[in-house]
Amino acid sequence: MTVLRLATFNVENLFARWRFKDHVNPADANKRGWLVDQTRFDELGQEDKAITGAALREVGADVLALQEVENVDTLKHFRALSLGAAYPYVAGVDGNDPRLIDVAVLSRFPITHIRSHQHFLDPSSPTTALFSRDCLEVDVEVGAGDRKKTVTLFVNHFKSMSEGRLKTREKRLQQATKVMELVTERFGRTPGDHPFVVLGDFNDYMETNEEGSPAIADLVGWDQVENVVTRLPSDEQWTHYWAAQEEYRQLDYLLPSASLAAATTTVPEIFRKGLPLRAAKYMGPRLFGVGTDKPKASDHCPVVLEIDVT
Repeated sequence: MTVLRLATFNVENLFARWRFKDHVNPADANKRGWLVDQTRFDELGQEDKAITGAALREVGADVLALQEVENVDTLKHFRALSLGAAYPYVAGVDGNDPRLIDVAVLSRFPITHIRSHQHFLDPSSPTTALFSRDCLEVDVEVGAGDRKKTVTLFVNHFKSMSEGRLKTREKRLQQATKVMELVTERFGRTPGDHPFVVLGDFNDYMETNEEGSPAIADLVGWDQVENVVTRLPSDEQWTHYWAAQEEYRQLDYLLPSASLAAATTTVPEIFRKGLPLRAAKYMGPRLFGVGTDKPKASDHCPVVLEIDVT
């Protein structure tokens, strides 16, 4: 049996040195380049990165799909300091986000194909990019010899709900729809027969409430994939804590194709040891150094699944 231990994780501002202060429009802040003496930027503490590294080491995935990475050079520097030689293969393309947060992949296995989809335009605003960051398509060669298999990842970080769930819904709906189109274009009318995984931070949850309905429902509920987090008890499916509203939601998704899901009997793991202490619903152990709010690994949790790709 050939097993791929796969994880998705929003590492929350894995920046080289600086991040934007609150209430600053990033599109305005970086028009004239990176002037580090301006007060628009704060230095990002190394404590967070150390805890993020500890979380990834303990997760021990073969392949990591990451969100909120500044660029490949920053990721390689982080890898050298925190992960050693565990992940020799890296994939990432500078995307569309004005805050310079991208999606990327670290892998123990060879990466044989990388394709960016950041060039697609929003059909309702044809001068605006469709994907907030990118939908990064990555082929990973798993196993060896006769057991060698290619698994395709579609790594995403959809539009944030920061302006309101209802106001931002249409953008996420268009993004989710385009991902389904890309998968179908790659694998045909029944893509679920092929080995792929759609994963990442979708920035939406599946519940309907007074703030609206999920924009991602067609993708997450697509019969060509499975939302494997639903294999867990309902009270254990949350991957993110939002302190302002005391909300515990699933915003992070790992959707293997129907064929991979059918072959995989394991349940996913949601790794919560890097969450800040204020996320009190999780009462288990924390990584060394985690604080009430900061430092922390992230406000998101890695979602991990061991997939039978035989």
